[in-house]
Amino acid sequence: MLSVQKILVPIILADTSRYVVGQGACLARHFHAEMILLHVVTPLDYPAGMLESGHEITARDLQMQIVQRAQKDLDEALLPELDGIEVKRLLLRGDPASEIVKTARDQSMDLIVMSTHGHGAFYRFLLGSVTAKVLHESHCPVWMGTHLEEVPNREFSIRHVLCAVDLSGHGRHTASVAAEFAAAVGAVLTLVHITASVETYGPGGPRVDPVWKDTIVGFAAKEIAKLQQEAGTNAEVIIDSGNVPELLNRAA
Repeated sequence: MLSVQKILVPIILADTSRYVVGQGACLARHFHAEMILLHVVTPLDYPAGMLESGHEITARDLQMQIVQRAQKDLDEALLPELDGIEVKRLLLRGDPASEIVKTARDQSMDLIVMSTHGHGAFYRFLLGSVTAKVLHESHCPVWMGTHLEEVPNREFSIRHVLCAVDLSGHGRHTASVAAEFAAAVGAVLTLVHITASVETYGPGGPRVDPVWKDTIVGFAAKEIAKLQQEAGTNAEVIIDSGNVPELLNRAA
């Protein structure tokens, strides 16, 4: 049975990630969960003495001012969006990805909700590296915001859940969690599996080999049916062949 009692939401105070925090707040209200807002201050990395000779402010003073300002901003952040939710605010210093993963583990979080949205290519690169590390090292599910320059102007709701599965041993667990989540929010579940490409290349360009397509897609259909039986799901299934990211986006 899906249980979401604690949701960790890392935020950026310069861009308070309102869209993804709003999604986290909706999930917290739905599951009656506690929400933990986390902001991580990255330690300054100045050469020794750089700010300590001929300047009124030292590196330690500057870091303290940054932390104090961050604490003030965090205490005041996103008050209207979090109305009616039990919220705890945490301010930590260190590597953002490491602190997110460590906090999720130490405080037994059930879900991490975080944004990958940023302004500028370099900013998105930094966020992407944090995201990749959290996804790789987290022991709980991670809900990611989309890479949108402008957020949709509509109320957040979950009506359809698309679950991408492969034919490895992880597929059944993934489908089971997706089914529990879809049931919990009253959404329709669809499973999608992308096989290897069934195109062959020769004189005249690429063409689809119908025999190979029937074989590989037929095998996938049987395996997905077996997976659904083991996972206890009865979802609609989409099976396609080719470029995985492109076809998953098309299915979505």
